[in-house]
Amino acid sequence: MGGCISSNVSSCSSGSYEDGKSSSSCCSGMINRGRRSSSSSSRTFSDHAVALQRLLSIPNRIFMNGKSRSSCIFTQQGRKGINQDAMIVWEDFMANDVTFCGVFDGHGPHGHLVAQKVRDILPLLLVSFLNSYQTKEVEESGTRDEAGAENEGSVEDKTPYSSWKDAFLKSYKAMDQELRSQPKLDGFCSGSTAVTIVKQGSNLFIGNIGDSRAIMATKDNNDVLKAIQLTVDLKPDLPIEAERIKRLKGRVFALQDEPEVSRVWLPFDDAPGLAMARAFGDFCLKDYGVISVPEFAHRTLTDRDQFIVMASDGIWDVLSNEEVIEIISTVPVRASAARVLVESAAREWKLKYPTSKMDDCAVVCLFLDGKMDSASEYNEQGFSSSAIQSNYSGAPMQSDDGQTVEPYLQRNNTVRSAEENNSFRRLPVTVQSILNEDQHWSGLDGVTRVNSIVQLPRFSGERPIPCSGGARRG
Repeated sequence: MGGCISSNVSSCSSGSYEDGKSSSSCCSGMINRGRRSSSSSSRTFSDHAVALQRLLSIPNRIFMNGKSRSSCIFTQQGRKGINQDAMIVWEDFMANDVTFCGVFDGHGPHGHLVAQKVRDILPLLLVSFLNSYQTKEVEESGTRDEAGAENEGSVEDKTPYSSWKDAFLKSYKAMDQELRSQPKLDGFCSGSTAVTIVKQGSNLFIGNIGDSRAIMATKDNNDVLKAIQLTVDLKPDLPIEAERIKRLKGRVFALQDEPEVSRVWLPFDDAPGLAMARAFGDFCLKDYGVISVPEFAHRTLTDRDQFIVMASDGIWDVLSNEEVIEIISTVPVRASAARVLVESAAREWKLKYPTSKMDDCAVVCLFLDGKMDSASEYNEQGFSSSAIQSNYSGAPMQSDDGQTVEPYLQRNNTVRSAEENNSFRRLPVTVQSILNEDQHWSGLDGVTRVNSIVQLPRFSGERPIPCSGGARRG
């Protein structure tokens, strides 16, 4: 998928970090510091910089094509240049029964760098803020106990839902601030989506911005698999999203040659034309209604729930939720499920849109029973340590590869039934940084289908956009 394009964006390189401790001691140290006190943002980001140095050696964290104990992941580059998709599965995330999964779809000239940075830092932020919240609740509970107050509604009642909700909202906000502070990462006209899931026992916590999507396969009363959409594609034509953007002087309209695709534009120029209402980065539009506040949801898993599929819009542009569930459920070996789904999407791109450039695809398949194939079954499918990495093109890169990356935005289908909406415990999010405290915005106030397959326009040369401090009125 794609986002906005700037005609004057300098090349950038990913930040380097000084050598630190081993992965286990480093991450453990960061978590323990979060439990002792609520540190400042600068100290938190310093901790993350140290932890990032050793992330690659964490045994239960995968971000290349392959499998883990209960999941498989796969990404394939499209035909638009560098692969801007990133993905991650982190088992034993904080505890043995906790798994973190995420798919991140970059857009703009440096979207691949933004997606990789979010993939690496966001889970660490989530841990830090969760521990800070729980530490605060324990301290407040102890104060109430000492004062002889009632202990009802203390930590046990407020967690895990409230603690995870608080951690998701704060970590997404801090992630955007971290991107803005990166001197070597230009996020002015580049950004990334994020669909993230934390599975803690039977609890599923979901945070989402942009148009990457998560669905779940579950059995109905007749033991027939059906698809449940876990996230909403947060597009500018959702009524509540459009209202917020217009209230902050951003403009939402579609081009004449693609009347079905609503985009976000600056108030003083027909640029950049971002086809999503929420994203990390894209700082040229952050003063005009594009936000990084996630749509948060919680779901309690049951024995009928089978597996979860998270993917970038390169999958959803050509396959429906039901088709994805059918493909995954019929693969002979679970370890190949993500790869088979990407290959199926590639065939559909050729059949449905033969004159269009195929988008990047990234898929995470999480099997809720925690079971994966045996090593012999896995090897029979042609997987090996070298094959696992052969199609991976999302490794950290120092700069663009010399190509002019001009992202496109394609078709997305957003469908949610009233029954599925009611099955969620979902709270609207308050955007305190730009709106009144009592004003809430929820993407569930409206859904629609959004299609796009054309190149985005460049910034106008007549009205140059300032390159620092965000876009301002000309």
